[in-house]
Parts: sequence; structure tokens; C-alpha cells
Amino acid sequence: MQKLLVTGGAGFIGSNFVHYALANTDSSITVLDKLTYAGNLASLQGLPEDRFTFVQGDICDNGLVDTLVQETDVVVHYAAESHNDNSLHDPRPFLDTNIIGTYTLIEAARKHGKRFHHISTDEVYGDLELDDPERFTESTPYNPSSPYSSTKAGSDLLVRAWVRSFGLQATISNCSNNYGPYQHVEKFIPRQITNVIDGIRPKLYGAGENVRDWIHANDHSSAVLTIIEKGEIGQTYLIGADGEKNNKEVVELILKHMGQPADAYDQVIDRPGHDLRYAIDSSRLRTELGWEPKFSNFDQGIEATIAWYRENEAWWRPQKAETEAKYKVQGQ
Repeated sequence: MQKLLVTGGAGFIGSNFVHYALANTDSSITVLDKLTYAGNLASLQGLPEDRFTFVQGDICDNGLVDTLVQETDVVVHYAAESHNDNSLHDPRPFLDTNIIGTYTLIEAARKHGKRFHHISTDEVYGDLELDDPERFTESTPYNPSSPYSSTKAGSDLLVRAWVRSFGLQATISNCSNNYGPYQHVEKFIPRQITNVIDGIRPKLYGAGENVRDWIHANDHSSAVLTIIEKGEIGQTYLIGADGEKNNKEVVELILKHMGQPADAYDQVIDRPGHDLRYAIDSSRLRTELGWEPKFSNFDQGIEATIAWYRENEAWWRPQKAETEAKYKVQGQ
């Protein structure tokens, strides 16, 4: 039975991975999470106590990280400051967590000879034109456009350098936009769903033409497990489910499933430097490692996600008022 240390495991994508890994493997998992606003212990309720441990702490804490890494087999690094809007208003936490935190973890993994998997984003590649037929691949040059994506790009490059310079046993995955249960209401899809539940019209940046490549969090989780088990050390794998939709289409789909007119949303001023389009080519992951997504129907995935937020109001309600107050100050 492998022991996994999952950083950021109380966050959205991390908590989905913890649930998925415990349900689909015999591994034991220790979660290390600072429990910032984006971390939520309620996302980890109901897990088997004999295979799950939670530790509250900072990935920049050298002593704590060293102890936990020494006791594990595989480090799965999800922890990150990840909200673009927040990075534009206060970049410093992104430097601390995404750069220094990653450095602290890979140094500990190097010291103790542990397997390391680094979770990253397609945003490190910048964006594509709306009419560009190309998609991101593992060889696409980095071109980040925000404090968030630039710090994630920096953390990717640290991992790559530690593989080459020090023999770190690491792999990297860059994933497209996730959706599903346990996502903070500041994010695009859950914000619109919870707004409609509260009788508030959804908000759409600009004309809503920006395209994202959506993937259900369970598919992301299964891909990460596949890379940990089968991936080649030192390699990067792109994770995507061919889910390209523009933001306008997503809002209209949410409104349709929630019994509202398709145009029952408000347009707000676009975000500075808002990337136009992300699109993932995950053929390497599929052909070399044999992975396939299960949630290939975005319409059904959105319907299931709406149902989860309707049924779990106690989980998201404490976040909602403060989140909307922040957006109101920003005019969004």
C-alpha cells in the first residue's frame, strides 16, 4: 500500500483527487493544507479514518514538509494560489506559495529520494486566438500572462530543473479548466450556479467569447493517478477532455438547466489581460499511458454539478456573501 502526501488536498481539485484515490486504490493519504480561504475541511468529510490523515500547515514550512515527505512514498503537489483575479490585486501570496512552496517540497523530495508529481495548469502557455485550429501540446512554449500563470510556470521550471540537475523523480501535468463538486464559489461555474440559486443574474466578462477547455475533476484525478503509476520520469503530460466551450455558452447552459431564459445574465467589464482561448491536446497521455476521460458529455457534467450545488448548500453558503462582496468592490 503506497503512502501519498497530497498538498492542497482540502482545495477543490485536491479534495476531488483525495476522494477519487481513496475510492479507487488501496493507498493511504496524508493531506497537508494551510486552510486558506480556498481550503475547506468539509470537502474531506466521510473519508476512511484508517487511510486518511489531515495536517494543517504551510508548504513553505521546511521542518514540517521535511518530516511529512520523509514518511511518504509519493508527493502529489496540488497546493497553489490559483485565482487570476486575486493575483491581479495582490500577487505576493502567489510568489510565496507557488514558487517558494514548490521549492520547499522538491528539496525535501530530493533529500529523501521520493517520487514527486507536480500539478500545473494550461495557463502557463498563454492563450490561443479564437479562430486558431491549434491546441496546446507538451512542446508549446511558455507564455504566461498573469501573476498566477507566471508563478505556475516558474514552479514547473523549478521541477524540470531539479529533475535534470539533481535527479528528482518527478513528473508534471498541465490540465485544462476543472469543474465539479467542492469548487469555491469565486470560480466561474459555481459562481453562476449559486447566483441563480440565490435569484441573482449571472455575471459574464465582456462578450463572453473567451474559450476554456473544460474537464470534470474526476477525470483530472484519474489522469493524475495514471501518470503516477505509468508516467515516464522527467516528462510532462497534458490533461484534457476535448471540452472547449466559450463562457457565454457555459452561462447559457447553466441557465437552461436551472429553468431560466438563456439571456438572463449581465455583462461586466472584462478582466485585464483576459486570455482568449485555451485548448489541450492530450493525445500523448491517451496514446502512451492509455488514459481516457469518462465525463465526455459536458452538458451532463454541468447538470450533475448543478445538482451537487443544490444539494450541498451548507458547504458553499458560508463562502458566498464574502465572495460577492469582493466582486462588488471590483465592479464584477
